[in-house]
Parts: sequence; C-alpha cells; structure tokens
Amino acid sequence: MGTNGSTMLEPLRQGLPPLDPAAVSSAASCALPARYEAVREARKFTRRTMDQWDLGYRFDDVCLVVSELVTNALRHALPAGAQRSPEQTPPVRLHLMRWTERLVCAVRDPSHDSPVARDSDDFSAESGRGLFLVDSFSDSWGWQPLAGALSGKVVWALFRLQPGQATTGGSADS
Repeated sequence: MGTNGSTMLEPLRQGLPPLDPAAVSSAASCALPARYEAVREARKFTRRTMDQWDLGYRFDDVCLVVSELVTNALRHALPAGAQRSPEQTPPVRLHLMRWTERLVCAVRDPSHDSPVARDSDDFSAESGRGLFLVDSFSDSWGWQPLAGALSGKVVWALFRLQPGQATTGGSADS
C-alpha cells in the first residue's frame, strides 16, 4: 500500500524538486479540459484535496498558485484556436503531492516552451504577472521538460507546511 503516489509520480519524477517520491504521504491528480473553466475545476479539486489532507490553512496561497499555473498551461500550451475532439486525452494535468512538511503542486502541459516571467512595469497588464505571483506565494518553483514517452513539460511549486498546524474543527462531521 502507498505505492500509488510514487507510481503516479514516475513520469514526473525527473521534473520535480529533489524530494523522495517514495516518501509521498498522499498524492492526487486530475486531468483538466482545454477550456478556461478548467481553472475553476482545478481550484475545486485543490480545495477538496486540501480539506481531505487537513491543509485548509494553506489553501489561499496554494489555490492562487494552482490558478496561475493552470492558466499559464492553458494559455501557452494550447495552440491558438485549436479545437480538441472529446476523445483526445486532456492536455493539462494537475498533480498535488504531500510530504510530511511539503506540498507540491505540479501542472503538466504539452508545450516545450519554457515558462517566462515577463518584466512588466504595466501593473494593469493582464498577462505576465502569473509567474511573479507563483514566485511570491510559493516557497520555490521550477520547471522541467518531460522525458521518455511524455512530451511537454511540468511546472511545479513547492509549499512548506508546519507540522501539526492542521486546521481543527474545520469540517462539520468531526
């Protein structure tokens, strides 16, 4: 038991920060459709998963970063105007992985282009701020091209967790 986390991570392993995949205590992932509603779906999935893991106290930061990573993946990884047939595999996938004192969210997409933080003096600019926010709200982040059978890249962000700081009394059924 407990191997599902590390086998799910296998294709991502080379793209993640240097944490031992065998030590993952929990892992969850969801495929996201190539539509902008996917950002909302990613947030709901993140909320549900973090509630199950008693990590609600980190939800705001993690959710902001997940939103940015998924938005970037959708914006930059999907060819403009490309219509996807429903039977095609969803091109973007969100992974959430928890270690004792770390949480990693990783977004996989089919693009080989590196994520670029654009320097922008125009703070009203809609795009270009995403990676600045990711950098501000996570403890570290990075990206890696995928190797082997998978094409594309994975962009990840890491959050430190305080042991024993799980929210108490957060759920009605306690």
